[in-house]
Amino acid sequence: MNATPQILLLGIGNLLWADEGFGGRVIERLQKNYRFPDHVTVLDGGTQGLYLVEHVQMANVLVVFDAIDFGLPAATLKCIENDDVPNFLGAKKMSLHQTGFQEVLATAQLLGQYPKHLLLVGVQPEELEDYGGSLRDSVKAQIQPAIDTAFSYLQHFGVAPTFIDTAIELTDPALDMLRYERERPSSTQACRIGDRRILHAVRTPAPSEMPGLQVDVDYRGKY
Repeated sequence: MNATPQILLLGIGNLLWADEGFGGRVIERLQKNYRFPDHVTVLDGGTQGLYLVEHVQMANVLVVFDAIDFGLPAATLKCIENDDVPNFLGAKKMSLHQTGFQEVLATAQLLGQYPKHLLLVGVQPEELEDYGGSLRDSVKAQIQPAIDTAFSYLQHFGVAPTFIDTAIELTDPALDMLRYERERPSSTQACRIGDRRILHAVRTPAPSEMPGLQVDVDYRGKY
């Protein structure tokens, strides 16, 4: 390992499903309000799964922010370290992105390039079934504590981020949390639990009702 470790601060999760977006919102605040040495990378990994392998391989120190089902009261913050991280993601996964990130870690290890130090900073979600929703207030309040926890950990590696009083605008303003909350359509304009055309479909049309479709199976009301 180099004398100066390569450090990756990574947020994972889906911004579109309320508290699932916790990791991304932590990264948003880090990018807006802090500056780091050149050997520290701050990355919103979203739900990219295996596309993150290269980034993980390059890191000697990896800090992951995510919403995790700890089975604890909502908004509880909890840290998991090193070998327990992939095992915990596999046992407590809430969504496909966690399974995907478990595979990212496994792939990096298989390829022989795996972070020597790994910290998961997770929060227990309060609400997930709210399509297009933002973080609940209780979970939003844990963004700064999660950052402070990570900074305490990074002190062991000689990293002291610089705080910026005037927040820097994100590269893509559409990802800004305040704008996201302000411009969200009302529940009467947009379904909050998914696509109403699918979730509330009465029935699937028969092939005879779909012009131009040729089906060589016996149709009895469903495929």
